[in-house]
Amino acid sequence: MINEVTTAALPTLYIFLDEGGNFDFSPTGSKYFTLTCVSLYRPFTLHTDLDTYKYDLIEHRINPRIEMEYFHCADDNRHVRSKVFSLLAASVPPNSVDSVVVEKSKTGPALQPPERFYPKMLGYLLRYAVGQASYRVGEVVVITDNLPVAKKRNAIEKAVKTVLADMLPSAIPYRVMHHSSRAHYGLQVADYFNWGIFRKWEHGDPTSHTTISPQIRSEFEIFRRGTRHYYEKI
Repeated sequence: MINEVTTAALPTLYIFLDEGGNFDFSPTGSKYFTLTCVSLYRPFTLHTDLDTYKYDLIEHRINPRIEMEYFHCADDNRHVRSKVFSLLAASVPPNSVDSVVVEKSKTGPALQPPERFYPKMLGYLLRYAVGQASYRVGEVVVITDNLPVAKKRNAIEKAVKTVLADMLPSAIPYRVMHHSSRAHYGLQVADYFNWGIFRKWEHGDPTSHTTISPQIRSEFEIFRRGTRHYYEKI
């Protein structure tokens, strides 16, 4: 029973989030939308390796982005990308990554507005991730990059909190924070994992995904049984 142990004595589960694709539900948009989370507990041992590598890049000017403020998979060159993926494969615990994969053309019109779509997919993802937690946790801290669709950010944030309150176990307190990816290696790690997953689904390129496959616990194609498409992809 959770009341037999104070929540302060239990570890905090940190969940870092990233998404791939866009909210354009039309033939010109991305075919897939992926929402990926990395579940980690302190101490974050990988951060030291990433920090060391970042300063190696700065000192040797290996990366064209000479200032090298942070890692961002889509912008990093292929040599940096390969190295970071190898660090993730070596240091991130197995079965720490979960992803919801959405074939967007199967998404019904009522669910397509971002303030409905994003919280719903996030709720499914987090409910599974928390349910698979390795330990009993005292609190769940969800950290996302700045929320997508700035003009609808308040509506999305309100909906996220409503969905999480409904989907997560009532005995576990949670917080949702929106930080810049520059502020957390956890968000940069989530960006890399999500890029590898999105790349496999959207472009049929499993190269990076293969490297990190032991860390990926689930890729749930949420409409995999659906047969109706609401538009045709170009």
